[in-house]
Amino acid sequence: MNYGSVSNSTAQSLAADAQSLGNLKMEAGKNSPAAIKETAKQFESLFMRELMKSMREATMKSGMLDNPGSDLGTDLLDQQFAVQMSGQPGGLADTIALQLTRQMAGSVKDATTGGAAQAPVSGTTAKSVKASVQAATTPPAPRVARAPTESQANFVKQHSEVASAIEKKTGIPAGFMLGQAGHETGWGKHEIKLKGGTPSCNLFGIKAGANWTGKVAEVTTTEYVNGAPQKCVQKFRAYDSYADAFKDYARMISESPRYAKIKDQTNSAQSFASGLQKAGYATDPDYAAKLSRAINTTLAIRRAQA
Repeated sequence: MNYGSVSNSTAQSLAADAQSLGNLKMEAGKNSPAAIKETAKQFESLFMRELMKSMREATMKSGMLDNPGSDLGTDLLDQQFAVQMSGQPGGLADTIALQLTRQMAGSVKDATTGGAAQAPVSGTTAKSVKASVQAATTPPAPRVARAPTESQANFVKQHSEVASAIEKKTGIPAGFMLGQAGHETGWGKHEIKLKGGTPSCNLFGIKAGANWTGKVAEVTTTEYVNGAPQKCVQKFRAYDSYADAFKDYARMISESPRYAKIKDQTNSAQSFASGLQKAGYATDPDYAAKLSRAINTTLAIRRAQA
């Protein structure tokens, strides 16, 4: 296999010592695609070797045939396995190579445009690869929940009594309904309105289909078609009171065949939100994630207000 400027000894071995690693960094500093690719592969090999080493250390030894010689043989075998397992399409090496390419391109750009002085590429290779490995192997940090705002707390407090009454009759958790109402209206800031600015009291964004005989509000809204947002005019139901909105929502969830499974998915906010999205409640592809966050916010507010 031809690696261009990469030496055969480097390409066929694992950069497991300081001298080999230094040679590898020097080759990568030449900024050729072949060198970058081989550098990425070698660092993936190092990562795989450490991974197998950790796995072996976590495995209880029998003690019968264990000795320094067998340990050395196992280590050499792991090195060969690491080399063979590295460089596969879609593997960690691709991510490392992409990061190296971007870093090197940025260094060249800064040098030619009079930007801040950059360290030589060969000197930054190890740091770049280390960052790439960490980014590719470290799970994303959990989303930090924000403290509820005053407007969110006021919205929940305003509608809690009605929601609790509906929960007693239907079994749909009040916190789930309040969370959805908050999400659909921007916590009361973006409520659907009739002509002239009169509130429609439609807290759940329920559209007015052919069977709806009540008042109707026509507004421009965003719908997602094949994942792409599009503005369009839609007809929505309008009610005489917010209590009527909660009753109509609960009736739809309880009686419509489309949402027949939703009442059995109230064990968690995520399950409930995912069930609504799968049933086609909204066209937003991220609806379940957004709704579950709104519900969790509501549940936190209700605990604080209890």
